[in-house]
Amino acid sequence: MPQDTPDPADVFAWTDDAERARERAGLVRTLRPRPASSPLLDLAGNDYLGLTRHPETVAGARAAAERWGAGATGSRLVTGTTELHAELERELAAFCGFEAALVLSSGYAANLAAVTALTDRESLVVSDAGNHASIVDGCRLSRARTEVVPHADPDTARKALAGHTGRALLVSDSVFSVDGDAAPLAAYAAVCREFGAALVVDDAHGLGVVGEGGRGALHAAGLAGAPDVVATLTLSKSLGSQGGAVLGPARVIRHLINTARTFIFDTGLAPAAAGAALASLRLLQREPERAARAREVAERLYGRLTASGLTAARPDAAVVSVRAPSAAAALRWAADCREAGLSVGCFRPPSVPDGISRLRLTARGDLTGEEITRAVDTILATAPAGATD
Repeated sequence: MPQDTPDPADVFAWTDDAERARERAGLVRTLRPRPASSPLLDLAGNDYLGLTRHPETVAGARAAAERWGAGATGSRLVTGTTELHAELERELAAFCGFEAALVLSSGYAANLAAVTALTDRESLVVSDAGNHASIVDGCRLSRARTEVVPHADPDTARKALAGHTGRALLVSDSVFSVDGDAAPLAAYAAVCREFGAALVVDDAHGLGVVGEGGRGALHAAGLAGAPDVVATLTLSKSLGSQGGAVLGPARVIRHLINTARTFIFDTGLAPAAAGAALASLRLLQREPERAARAREVAERLYGRLTASGLTAARPDAAVVSVRAPSAAAALRWAADCREAGLSVGCFRPPSVPDGISRLRLTARGDLTGEEITRAVDTILATAPAGATD
């Protein structure tokens, strides 16, 4: 007897069960379009230096769009590379202390490019457990053997590398996006050099905030420009634009141009984004105090929140993470802050590697003392039961 033809309406019926499970766990995510001008005090975005609306940044985007058009028109290897892209790469590399740079369409694409192009099936990748999802995905796509080591644990990384012969790299965030703590870069570099491994560091949350004038965590650690070190970064945080980049020895950059799939097969970064990032970079070089101000704001937020009984991780850059009693409590807390005029980030599983839900605050360098007070007062006034000591 012939089987009944399956109902097309049932093909994705399983997603309804998945949605109900997310609702029970308090893990539903929704898109919330924001207006061009919002009355909310923003401590949720990653505009660390307050440059995304700076007149010079906006003017850089406008001038680039008017000169080069709205889009890059193709991949970087075809028509997507303009003189502006090359100029941005030269100035990024010089500012951060590296020999060369390669600009991609996002920081996510930059991490995928670096990890996949510098490994093969016989390679070993040692990855910090606190790494960003883009690094995790790069490890998966690389098809290399990956050893995930405990967060900020050079000794375990050493043990992972000790038994491997052949190509290897250790990959880590410089500043971790969940708690805002810094990686032990000097110790990681020493471990890599002991075994001839490469060190790949995602400096997305370090650029513009850490190091002399915001030159990044690798520059601060004395590792920028080293022949065995590669950095990835984003243009969408401190530089207030969009896009990503890989920085390192010139021969590594040449290798990525020829082998990194997220570079070869992706449309080039839009000229407006490149122009905005270049304008912000030049502004930061003229006003290096912006980096120190972002760190100062982070310390002030941390100090006042913890003094009031909340549990927060001490920030090493511009991320302030405040622990919540549960995923549902974190979601409600963020919503209550929003109702009170404050936008904060809400990190819940699976976005947090340790399973602990948090509010995530961006310590923007352009926040005034009055705004800092307002933010702290709002967070304390809306804190759920169990959030304070």
